[in-house]
Amino acid sequence: MSTSPHTAHADRIFVNGLVWPGGERRQGPEPTALAVCDGRVVACGSDAEIRALAGARSTVVDLRGRRVIPGLIDGHMHAVRGGATWASELRWTDVPDLRTALATIHGAVGTARPGEWVRVVGGWHPCQFTEAREPTRAELDALAPDHPVYVQALYEVAVLNSAALRAAGIDATTPDPPGGRLERDPVTGEPTGRVFGMGAFNRILGAVPPDTPDRERHSTAAMLADLHALGLTGIVDAGGFGMPPHRYEPLFALWRDGGLSMRMRLFLSAGDSGQEYEQLEEWMRHTPPRFGDPMLRFQGIGEVVHYGCHDFEGLEEFSISDDAAKELYRISHRAAERGWPVNIHAVLDESIDRILACWEAVDERIPLRGLRFSLSHADRISPANLRRLAALGAGVVLDDHQVFKAALSEAAWGDGSMAEAPRIADLLTAGIPLAAGTDATRASSHSPWLSLWWLITGKSADGVPRRADRHRMSRERALECYTSGSAWLSFEETSRGRLRPGTHADFAVLSEDYFAVPEDRIPAIRSDLTVVGGEIVHTTGTVA
Repeated sequence: MSTSPHTAHADRIFVNGLVWPGGERRQGPEPTALAVCDGRVVACGSDAEIRALAGARSTVVDLRGRRVIPGLIDGHMHAVRGGATWASELRWTDVPDLRTALATIHGAVGTARPGEWVRVVGGWHPCQFTEAREPTRAELDALAPDHPVYVQALYEVAVLNSAALRAAGIDATTPDPPGGRLERDPVTGEPTGRVFGMGAFNRILGAVPPDTPDRERHSTAAMLADLHALGLTGIVDAGGFGMPPHRYEPLFALWRDGGLSMRMRLFLSAGDSGQEYEQLEEWMRHTPPRFGDPMLRFQGIGEVVHYGCHDFEGLEEFSISDDAAKELYRISHRAAERGWPVNIHAVLDESIDRILACWEAVDERIPLRGLRFSLSHADRISPANLRRLAALGAGVVLDDHQVFKAALSEAAWGDGSMAEAPRIADLLTAGIPLAAGTDATRASSHSPWLSLWWLITGKSADGVPRRADRHRMSRERALECYTSGSAWLSFEETSRGRLRPGTHADFAVLSEDYFAVPEDRIPAIRSDLTVVGGEIVHTTGTVA
């Protein structure tokens, strides 16, 4: 047993468990206990060794044989945006069929204020339903004739009932919004209630009355509590579309009031197309890199670095123009000059090729190795570009959006293409740092356990195994990505994501043993006890 040299007695000791401190599991007895003092791990070892560190005021927690892991860190989540509306939306992440899904709408209508919107905004896909389809406008009308209902499946399609069409001001004369399409009856020209594209989604969601700042703050706190119940202790927020500075106020209010229980690391995006350099320069001018404290920190620039470089889901042909590439170089150079990491969304190899060309040009002037630039997704990265990425010391965030989109992606990219999407074995062989996340709350489910299941099994939500065996991960390696791997993005892999002397005491006590349950039970795992900085932030009461 190794211990911290700075502490004689522990504040809290946790005994009678099975502790995975991080790294490969070794042969022989596993640690069964750990000690915590001043928010840090003091020691990890046997019950007897840890009990010896208890003092008169130490609290002893009986883990009752439960599995303990380092706290999960989602390496790519849009939590700031999702948190502001979390409490006013429904979620269908774990819903198995359409009948159950419609029942949640019926329940929400029963408690809604007159005329209040009922919304399901992403995080699910019809492939998870027994019926394999989204609800119809008629079904939503029957449940909610007087309430606007909006149901969005990932970023693919949304369905509105008649009340929502009226509330959004959409009728037969309404033109398609830029970047979107309103499906129409071929005979009458009337809208059917089905809409497509980001432009349409934003047009309709813009008609929903905004919550008050106080409600958004409480909504954000409710989201973090739900994520703690899954074992999350940290989030790397990827920024994304529509994230100007004022959108961060609910999170900042929690932070200022001492109510922030999740370690948040923020990547900052440009808010408006055509103003990317100026807006990102404004962030960088007034904020030093990694400014903040252990709970909230400004981390880098991304994932929308330049709107002309964003290839969305990668299901359509896309190319980065010369003008967009020049701007990407300009922004990346400025970020490197100021010491800011850059994370950029890139699904297609063609996009990655041009991004790497920009970064290599920056690297000739300012070495990028050590700055922790990274790609999110990289589903279609080629072996050649994988080697270029490794040469820059850059990383990849493995996002599980393909858990829902594998069939659509395979249809777009060709039969068998999903066998190497992403090229996990090649990424590991090249030594590229790997983080893992969900891309929640709209593009995928917020559940880290569904994401881990996807990394391990190579299956999608429709139950079809598609990724080749060599590109699947062991349970240990997948969990490494979700802990110390995601901590790498914020230069914290030695202080977070492990349970070793001196690391932050962030951990989860699981409802089932992740290392022992059958693979298909992994998505059902939850946390019975979640601890951040030695303080309990979630408990089911099943651990004493």
